[in-house]
Amino acid sequence: MIIHDIIAALQNATSPVIKILVKGEASKVIVLGFKKGMVLKEHKTGVSTRLVVIDGQINYFSTNGIVTMNKFDDLDIPVNEPHSVEALADSICFLIQV
Repeated sequence: MIIHDIIAALQNATSPVIKILVKGEASKVIVLGFKKGMVLKEHKTGVSTRLVVIDGQINYFSTNGIVTMNKFDDLDIPVNEPHSVEALADSICFLIQV
């Protein structure tokens, strides 16, 4: 019940709630929970990652500009690209790393 746990934790959270949904030898699925206005600070990933919005709306910021993503939108995050995320609404996202 990872997603339910994230939603419950968001009630009192002041920053995004992050939990691992599945972890394999060469892959991982991470769930990110946001309340409207929360920001995941700029960072980089060292592995191929796909961001999928399961619910809500976010802005994805990178050196290429801003992408507004809505429910069920997805995009590939390039390895070593600085990026950040801001929630425009309460949101749940998956990060799929392979």
